[in-house]
Amino acid sequence: MKNNIFLKPKNVFLDVVNAKDFIHLDRVSTIYQSLKDSVKKPLKLILLYGKPGTGKSMILNKLYTDLSPRQKVVLYKTPIIDESEFFKSLAFDLYDITLKEDVTFTYFNKISTLKTFKEVPLVLLDEAQLYSAPLMEKIRLLSDERKIKFLVTLHKTEKEDLIAKEHFQTRIWESIELVNATGPELTKYVQKKLMKVNCFDIANMFNEKNIKLIHKFTNGNYRQTNKLIFTLFSIYEWYEENQPSKLDYNKVSNKLIEMAALESGLINA
Repeated sequence: MKNNIFLKPKNVFLDVVNAKDFIHLDRVSTIYQSLKDSVKKPLKLILLYGKPGTGKSMILNKLYTDLSPRQKVVLYKTPIIDESEFFKSLAFDLYDITLKEDVTFTYFNKISTLKTFKEVPLVLLDEAQLYSAPLMEKIRLLSDERKIKFLVTLHKTEKEDLIAKEHFQTRIWESIELVNATGPELTKYVQKKLMKVNCFDIANMFNEKNIKLIHKFTNGNYRQTNKLIFTLFSIYEWYEENQPSKLDYNKVSNKLIEMAALESGLINA
């Protein structure tokens, strides 16, 4: 009997955003390098968009981790909806200025014109679709001053193009879309995540049919894939503890993948 061998690989697929967990796939790495190159150039705004679960937050965290040792970078994972609070946070995070009174855009803009950096600071805004149109317009105006660079992410919805045009119009310097993984990309994603934590035997349990089935249930969405495989290994843990004789440690069961998809809410009973 094998004891708890699925705990470590299960935790690899926890739904958390950590730059250390960034997986280098060819297309994603190309996009990431493009973003790194873009923030070095004179720009106004960069837009990164895609459906939920395509890796926008992970890329922002990776950018923050890689760039912050060399320049001033601020990452707002959760939108600050109140305008005054938003500018207070920027004043503190960018300039180490603590402001207690309400802060208007005009007042913050005066502060920013008095501050200089060797390299223009970068502000990363996740979930930008949650900011109000008036606040996004003020963010656009700040970027026009070229005192602060902004990289924003938006969920891609049916209204995504309208949102981008409404908030930024022609002022977007670059617009990049993230999409779900293809079948081959999903294979590399699962294999690399497991091998990154030395779970080579577990990685070898997955075959082409397994990944094809997982892709069918998740459509290659990274978040949904993490959710499904985390649930799959939870099921394997239960069998290992209660009915180990029913487990095949050489290959993943498609039946258990279907069970995990059902428990994850990816398919209906």
